[in-house]
Amino acid sequence: MAIKLRNEYGPVLHMPTLKENLKEKGPQNATDSYVHKQYPANQGQEVEYFVAGTHPYPPGPGVALTADTKIQRMPSESAAQSLAVALPSQTKTDVNRTAPSGSEYRHPGASDRPQPTAMNSIVMETGNTKNSALMAKKAPTMPKPQWHPPWKLYRVISGHLGWVRCIAVEPGNQWFVTGSADRTIKIWDLASGKLKLSLTGHISTVRGVIVSTRSPYLFSCGEDKQVKCWDLEYNKVIRHYHGHLSAVYGLDLHPTIDVLVTCSRDSTARIWDVRTKASVHTLSGHTNAVATVRCQAAEPQIITGSHDTTIRLWDLVAGKTRVTLTNHKKSVRAVVLHPRHYTFASGSPDNIKQWKFPDGSFIQNLSGHNAIINTLTVNSDGVLVSGADNGTMHLWDWRTGYNFQRVHAAVQPGSLDSESGIFACAFDQSESRLLTAEADKTIKVYREDDTATEETHPVSWKPEIIKRKRF
Repeated sequence: MAIKLRNEYGPVLHMPTLKENLKEKGPQNATDSYVHKQYPANQGQEVEYFVAGTHPYPPGPGVALTADTKIQRMPSESAAQSLAVALPSQTKTDVNRTAPSGSEYRHPGASDRPQPTAMNSIVMETGNTKNSALMAKKAPTMPKPQWHPPWKLYRVISGHLGWVRCIAVEPGNQWFVTGSADRTIKIWDLASGKLKLSLTGHISTVRGVIVSTRSPYLFSCGEDKQVKCWDLEYNKVIRHYHGHLSAVYGLDLHPTIDVLVTCSRDSTARIWDVRTKASVHTLSGHTNAVATVRCQAAEPQIITGSHDTTIRLWDLVAGKTRVTLTNHKKSVRAVVLHPRHYTFASGSPDNIKQWKFPDGSFIQNLSGHNAIINTLTVNSDGVLVSGADNGTMHLWDWRTGYNFQRVHAAVQPGSLDSESGIFACAFDQSESRLLTAEADKTIKVYREDDTATEETHPVSWKPEIIKRKRF
């Protein structure tokens, strides 16, 4: 501290004093706190004072008073508004400079300000007198990613006569359902891949399907503006949900209450009471088509992604936006929630971004899938899958953002190469199979390669510096 004061106040200490008729009263020991010292009112005698140097106070909070900075008494009320510090001449400098505790330092006229402490102002390491505040921080590096076995194609299922736009696996893991541009909904046996049932009723492309975990119901939506509830015991439509003004692009069910959420090209998302068919809320705020919607039990309970490039987190009870995320530069067509972590990811042609709930704090970018990303899905092992409009599928390690596999499956024989595209993907309930809905009218089923090991498929990882761009 003595070296610091000598370096910073050396020029001031050598300045000539203007007057020597100062009246110094009170204890001369600098360790006495001056905040407890009383300043009586002017008793009729005029006391002259001076300020040596250009600053009446040490520059900035946290600099403790020493023997070189002694306080002169201010007799007048006008002068009492600001305290003056008189720096004595060099001949009066005490060699043994001791400082009072930082809690005794007060700014003039700022008695309500939180008092800085010596630990806040200067943190010195004992022994080598190294200032910890000046230590250089290392750039963040990507930790070593967890090894995941590669996934391989083992089955291609045909049967639809148009693009397969959506897919969902039922909670019992016995069958799965797909919706297509051929206006049908088909139910397939998961183990064998054989067709079990076809449902007709939509008059345009089916864009979303989901199976309820709370009741034997299947919900579907399509470009015909219709939202339907199918009773799977009778294989018939039992409810319609009317209200959207344009094509309905996606839907999701709330996990704990009987609420259905749909999103549409009319720039809104709607919350429906499953039983009464009533529209509980219309979530307005997006300025373009809402492409995807997801629900969760925790707050925020609804997340939407839109072609206006934003993501909105919604308050389900109030029906209003909690947070709007504007980081993406292009349309957000896919959003996925992690099944275990309190995080989610969004997919756009510019980047895949990971976010933290509840406020949408940005985590990191997953760059490299340079295509229109139509779908995202993730399993509990941390394997994130992104499917794109050009037929490519990338697999990522969720924690580190490492891209460990890229897949581009061949199109069905008889199809054009331009019909290579992935519209939806989903893991089954056991997370051992990955299903993709594609533009060549097929459903492709992938599973992990049992023969792969860390030696045969090593992680080509280097501790590179993470570039955490927000935009």
